[in-house]
Amino acid sequence: MQFLLALIVAGPLLGAAAALLPAPPGLKGKSPDQAVLRHGVTVTGVVLLAAIVLVLGFDHDQPSRMQATTDISWIRALDVRIHLGVDGISLPLLVLTALLSFLCALYSYFKMPAGPSPKAFVALLLVLESGTLATFAVLDLVLFFLAFETVLIPMYFLIARWGGEGRRAAAWKFILYTLLGSVVMLLGLLLIGVKAGTFDMVALATDNGRGLTTSVQVIAVLAIGIGLAVKTPMWPLHSWLPDAHTAAPTVGSVLLAGVLLKMGTYGFVRIVLPIAPDGMRTFAPYLAAFAVAGIIYGSLACLALARSGNKGDLKRLIAYSSVGHMGFVLLGIATMTPTGVNGALFANVAHGLVTGLLFFLVGAVKDRYGTADLDTLAGATGAALYGRAPRLGALLAFAAVASLGLPGLAGFWGEMLALFGAFEPAAGLSRPAFLTFMAIGAFGTLLTAAYLLLVVRRVCMGGPRPAGETPIADVQGYEFAAWTPLVALTVLAGLWPAVLLGLTDPAVQKLLAGGIR
Repeated sequence: MQFLLALIVAGPLLGAAAALLPAPPGLKGKSPDQAVLRHGVTVTGVVLLAAIVLVLGFDHDQPSRMQATTDISWIRALDVRIHLGVDGISLPLLVLTALLSFLCALYSYFKMPAGPSPKAFVALLLVLESGTLATFAVLDLVLFFLAFETVLIPMYFLIARWGGEGRRAAAWKFILYTLLGSVVMLLGLLLIGVKAGTFDMVALATDNGRGLTTSVQVIAVLAIGIGLAVKTPMWPLHSWLPDAHTAAPTVGSVLLAGVLLKMGTYGFVRIVLPIAPDGMRTFAPYLAAFAVAGIIYGSLACLALARSGNKGDLKRLIAYSSVGHMGFVLLGIATMTPTGVNGALFANVAHGLVTGLLFFLVGAVKDRYGTADLDTLAGATGAALYGRAPRLGALLAFAAVASLGLPGLAGFWGEMLALFGAFEPAAGLSRPAFLTFMAIGAFGTLLTAAYLLLVVRRVCMGGPRPAGETPIADVQGYEFAAWTPLVALTVLAGLWPAVLLGLTDPAVQKLLAGGIR
């Protein structure tokens, strides 16, 4: 199990180095480009298989215990250690990252985005996967920061070199926002490490803030929280996200929404909640207020983009929807209750599945119509995907209703639990304030349903295809292969939430009660 987790984290990094080497003559296939794209599918497939084996070998009777641990001294002078491990909180995010990375590599093998050499594309994709997996597996604050930063460079180049219109400006905005937030976060992490005498996240969580004064915790939570809030993204630090999503290639948007945004909320749960609980309690009402502001703001922005005549971009609309959905995650975390935090973790995974599927589908629509502009897609009678490409239209409608939180699908449980957590927040938090936040968040679910149903009506419905119009292709075989797992898991998580909650709840209970032991 130790070797398996190390392979999952380091495997993509080794695969990225191998991708830059010349392909052996017997493995080139039709061309070197095809060989390197096949290499990306193989490496991400092996990592996904290893993640599945890790799940099967995981002791599901003790999900609160750190498993598959590795603890090796790295920088003795600073007591920085190569400390890896997984529990019920990190395991679902590890598997989600491995799954989405594999599906993106598979999709790119058949539909490589326009841009420079596939070699660089595959190498960057694998480095991005390695950094994200490491973020969810490391148990040292310094290593967490390094892994957290590793993903920035590959995502910058994926947007800047393989993106669409406005890609360079969007890439610069992405990296400037996240780097500035990370600098502040580093100061908070160092403050904790210096004052507590260790960077070990297990020891710090077990101590549960007892070795840190309240003032140190408050300063640390403020600094770390800013860096995590930028990556989440929390309103009003979200403005880099719509531009990045609009310009990014399809697989870039899928990974950005599906896994990179989860790094911020995971940091709140893994670091801020157990290590600095007093500081978190001070800022929890403000975090909840920003969260519900993001829910309403994101929904209103999506409604404005969805209205006829506003020239709204469908990719941009889905990006703004992420601001609202991640608001529910932050609200659940701000309650500091097992119910709310479990809801946040569930919503994290659900958002990765559903929004990843949405960006795949929007990318497919854009490829077929040559645009993601809603007015152009709708036209006089609507794009009418139901009549022109019925399978694609059905999948888009399915993803939309999953995103709006339809009961029986994955999007429902996380939002509901986050609202339940706000109904009865942790001791010391103002219940009237959180009841207000709950009411605002519940109103946000109505706005979410409004704009997503409006999108479905405009894009999927309308008259039949006019005679003489060039038909568009329905869902292709490789698209079915890339999208079916996301559809199946969205249904599974919606109908059987205990699969995920059974992992997260014991770990969350222990985390909030006094850390990881």
